[in-house]
Amino acid sequence: MCTSETFQALDTFEARSDDMVLASYPKCGSNWILHIVSELIFTVSRKRYEYPEFPVLECGDSRKYEVLVIFRNPKDTAVSFFHFHNDVPDIPSYASWNEFFKQFMKGQVSWGSYFDFAINWNKHLDDENVKLILYEDLKENLDTGIKEIAEFLKFSLTGEQIQTISAQSTFQAMREKSQKTHGPVGPFLFRKGEVGDWKNLFSEAQNQEMDAKFIECLGGTSLGAKMKYESYCQD
Repeated sequence: MCTSETFQALDTFEARSDDMVLASYPKCGSNWILHIVSELIFTVSRKRYEYPEFPVLECGDSRKYEVLVIFRNPKDTAVSFFHFHNDVPDIPSYASWNEFFKQFMKGQVSWGSYFDFAINWNKHLDDENVKLILYEDLKENLDTGIKEIAEFLKFSLTGEQIQTISAQSTFQAMREKSQKTHGPVGPFLFRKGEVGDWKNLFSEAQNQEMDAKFIECLGGTSLGAKMKYESYCQD
């Protein structure tokens, strides 16, 4: 899915001042934010930018950054990524959840380590052009999340416009349109969208291992505090 030429091209990529980058570990809500940003642009410009206008940097054309960084708690991310691996034909599948969990904790899954990704972005959360978005916060209050994204991208919207975008950006609304917007892979990108789905798969030993890993990698960090791990990942 990702060619060596495209990775090499990223070494010399030069962003324009108005480029926007969405940075996300897989299954943390990137397609959700992509939809919201697309709706924001359409609302302020009345120009409909379809998804090809937002290329995935590591895939596709090697000639093609404010940065929105979205995070989801690692337990729900792992469960969603497990189903994604087993549902999408172009990436490796796993015989069991236990097998996937072992590889996920080692960072030996497609797109690498969740925790390496988190550690590196933690260094940039205070950068002027970086905005952190949490999947769980969007689930709790989508209107507020959209308003914050719009303000960060300097889009001036009315409360009514934000509510309209919010109604079009619920998980259910996006799932219903997923085949039209994303083709055959759409239903796999929008599977459940729940917070706490990890409880259906994690064993007690896996819970303890993930808790220890989170403390090791993100304990005491700004990102670790913002992610509200105790609220979303501990009973």
